Amino acid sequence: MIPFNKPYMTGRELHYISQAHASGHLSGDGPFTKRCNAWLEQRTGANKALLTHSCTAALEMAALLLDLAPGDEVIMPSFTFVSTANAFVLRGAVPVFVDIRADTLNIDETLIEAAITPRTKAICVVHYAGVGCEMDAIMDIAARHDLPVIEDAAQGILSTYKRKPLGSIGQLAALSFHETKNVISGEGGALLLNDERFVERAEILREKGTNRSKFFRGQIDKYTWVDVGSSYLPSEILAAFLAAQLEHADEITERRLALWNTYHAAFADLEAQGRVRRPIIPAHSTHNAHMYYLLLRDLAARTDFIARLREAGVGAVFHYIPLHSSPAGRKYGRTASPMPVTDDVSERLVRLPLWVGLEDQQRHVIDTARQALHEIRA
Repeated sequence: MIPFNKPYMTGRELHYISQAHASGHLSGDGPFTKRCNAWLEQRTGANKALLTHSCTAALEMAALLLDLAPGDEVIMPSFTFVSTANAFVLRGAVPVFVDIRADTLNIDETLIEAAITPRTKAICVVHYAGVGCEMDAIMDIAARHDLPVIEDAAQGILSTYKRKPLGSIGQLAALSFHETKNVISGEGGALLLNDERFVERAEILREKGTNRSKFFRGQIDKYTWVDVGSSYLPSEILAAFLAAQLEHADEITERRLALWNTYHAAFADLEAQGRVRRPIIPAHSTHNAHMYYLLLRDLAARTDFIARLREAGVGAVFHYIPLHSSPAGRKYGRTASPMPVTDDVSERLVRLPLWVGLEDQQRHVIDTARQALHEIRA
């Protein structure tokens, strides 16, 4: 079976983990954590990067930093993972779902302003498949309404929008290093702070509400409980694994892009025939080949396609069930307007295997997929 995802190791992960153990520091904020933070700051331009135990944790920290209260509203797409909404729901806020664009499958920036109410406290965008949202328009809307922007850049490491790294544009951003992402630590994430006003408090929230970070920098002689917070630090074991991955992040991206481009060329003729629709990448964006997806005719065609690939030993999967149609989404959130694109895309999208090491098996995936598409349309 060719799996949908297979975690990649660069070769130095276990060595770095053994180094962390030898140093006697396995809890959070050790040398490897600091190395990862520095790498992220250098590559994204963030004012401060703080490694977390998950992207979910980073989003939860963002919600805390914004002092969200029950009844506050946060505008976001419905075509996203549950963490995007959960982080704000935990603070009592209401996710206000906006439809996505038909081309990039990112939040439709033209619908955001109409969704703003007196209760709106933030806009949270999701860079789907590592392709940037239309951030110029979104930041302009946010500035006019004095709203902070959170970038859910879980899929966006080393992607850019108009030459700006994803995660560097909004006031706050969250990255993911889950095993399904390009650069991994099994579980893991990071909060990027692009607005200096949030830096000091973010360190406190991340350290269980204490000023422990100041203590270790020698700025105070003892630390104590000063704010709300939780344990958002990853262990040094995860940071050591991630450090080895970050050292090879550019190579990993190049290899993924080669796989993505091979897929893209292989299905060009079928798109011309109207059998599928391939991903659309705006000219002003560069992407990181986080995923390769196809849009099929309808739900029945997708179901048939996935089943045929599975019979041939290929793991292909669909993606999100829209949050606005989920039980929790209906309970905790609301839609700002009809969601035709979200509803349509969620039933037709299928993701093909894409992981470093697939090179020798990709031809089988392509041949199997092409045959299935011909048979489904027959």
